[in-house]
Amino acid sequence: MHDKTKYLAFIFFTFLLFSHFGGYAQSKRQLQLEERRRELQQEIRQITNLLFAGKQEKKSVVSVVEDLNYKISVRKNLIRITNQQANLLTREINANQSEISKRRDKLKILKDDYANMILKSYKNRTNQSKLMFLLSSSNFQQAYRRLQYIKQYADYQKQQAEIIKEETEKLQVLNKDLLRQKKDKQILVAENKSAKAVLDKELEDQQSLINSIQKNLSKFSAQIKTKQKESNQLDREIQKLIREAIAASNKKAGKSVKSATFSLTPEQKLLAANFTSNKGKLPWPVAKGVVKLRFGTNPSPIDPTIKIKSNGVRIATNKGEQVRAVFEGTVQGIMTPKNGNNAVMIRHGNYITVYKNLSKFYVNKGDKVSTKQVIGEVITSKASGETILSFGIYKDSSIQNPSHWIYKL
Repeated sequence: MHDKTKYLAFIFFTFLLFSHFGGYAQSKRQLQLEERRRELQQEIRQITNLLFAGKQEKKSVVSVVEDLNYKISVRKNLIRITNQQANLLTREINANQSEISKRRDKLKILKDDYANMILKSYKNRTNQSKLMFLLSSSNFQQAYRRLQYIKQYADYQKQQAEIIKEETEKLQVLNKDLLRQKKDKQILVAENKSAKAVLDKELEDQQSLINSIQKNLSKFSAQIKTKQKESNQLDREIQKLIREAIAASNKKAGKSVKSATFSLTPEQKLLAANFTSNKGKLPWPVAKGVVKLRFGTNPSPIDPTIKIKSNGVRIATNKGEQVRAVFEGTVQGIMTPKNGNNAVMIRHGNYITVYKNLSKFYVNKGDKVSTKQVIGEVITSKASGETILSFGIYKDSSIQNPSHWIYKL
């Protein structure tokens, strides 16, 4: 009886352990998906506020198409994540229903066994029966074993009663979870249905705009190419200034000016190390914004044959939005090209952050700046009606992907 009790306890404990961790893994994944879904919903709200709130009449057709294309891509991602959540909930519901069925069967067996035990105990309930059972022993050792058996049997009855109680409570919790899961799934399905309806309308608007653009595609393509050419020219000037700064640092240190990396003082090395340690945690260069164009080469939504190269990210923001330094450092240089889109370069050891498309700036070359210090304001383009900050990061003369450095970019 003692071995049987230990065996049942082991099985029960193992069952609870695997049930707990299985449910935990699913819940953790569900929480991750829910967090991502809320982030995408927030991003859509920001896109609406920053790009579509009463500004459409001021924007060029090209800008409107780009904004709509961006919004559509985020909404598609939202629908995909919501589908994943609903599918995971379906699996959890099915697993829960199976678990409930198993526990009901187990509970029935436990209750039947317990009822038989109680009935047997009732038939042999008199103290005289227990006494006769002990007195009929052939020796003291056997009597002792029989006494232990009586105690174990009583303990086993109590254990069975506790197990039944725990199983009943867990079954009630599972039933409540099942009802909650079904309700959550209904909400997700309803939200996805609404999101798909909005997406269909946005796709119609997108196609209508693209059709209007196709009539003068060569004109719009020429505008995109001109804009890209200006961006490339500014990037080349920035890279030239960085190479000159590297050469100057090496000359000052008595090293070869042909070196492709900065020669750093002990203080600059410490600053660079601090900058590196904050990779993925740096603040945004603006308080509010959405990434309209990511790092790398992207096809134009207007003319897919044209590739748009970005040495950083382009962040759409509010008119007159203040620009902030993402980390402490020294103003390496300020550029004021003829088109008026000023740029500020801040050095952090052997790293340089670049803030382009500023209408005004509040710092000068050589100034020390702190993290989140306001250094200027973003310009609003008269041609497109957009307020976009171009932001880039360099390690020595090597271009970095800002998404790897800025928190949740």
